[in-house]
Amino acid sequence: MIRIKVRNTSPHALPSYATPASAGMDLRANLTEAVILQPLERRLIPTGLFFEIPEGYEVQIRPRSGLAFKHGITVLNSPGTIDADYRGEIGVLLVNLSQEPFTIENGERIAQMVVAAYTQADWTEAATLTETERGTGGFGSTGKQ
Repeated sequence: MIRIKVRNTSPHALPSYATPASAGMDLRANLTEAVILQPLERRLIPTGLFFEIPEGYEVQIRPRSGLAFKHGITVLNSPGTIDADYRGEIGVLLVNLSQEPFTIENGERIAQMVVAAYTQADWTEAATLTETERGTGGFGSTGKQ
């Protein structure tokens, strides 16, 4: 487990894991008034949270399955990445993919976040690459099982 410094300017509790084996924590909307998200509309929803993420880690913002399934609300740039050197407010870019308006209330759980380790790459240019069984087979090339 890692420690992450957080500044919380919202009236809501800090994100927490719902169960001992949970990978994600819910993020809540920090709103002064409800937001109505019209069909196909996208809005950046504030959370009131600011993080100091250690180097070598990122926070991924992902949709909540219940909102996506029941209401067609999802995170537009999913998963969104919050880099270790970002110090601004965490905002969640939501989009309404349904045909009905959706109201987001203050304190509503709007997304989930996952803390993940990462490794930076050091690119080495090469004229050729090692051959593999798959080769250049792309989308759908491994067949339907």
